[in-house]
Amino acid sequence: MSDHDDEAFADCVQCAKPTEYPADRPGITLCPVCEWQEAQRTACSG
Repeated sequence: MSDHDDEAFADCVQCAKPTEYPADRPGITLCPVCEWQEAQRTACSG
């Protein structure tokens, strides 16, 4: 028996797919794919 409501997940701000973050999480939310792509873009290329 669950004692909490269905958790709503925030949509990715780039592709609008559901993320792993709750809807009430502050700030920018990214799905795992966009999060990985963003990390690649911001990483030092050397």
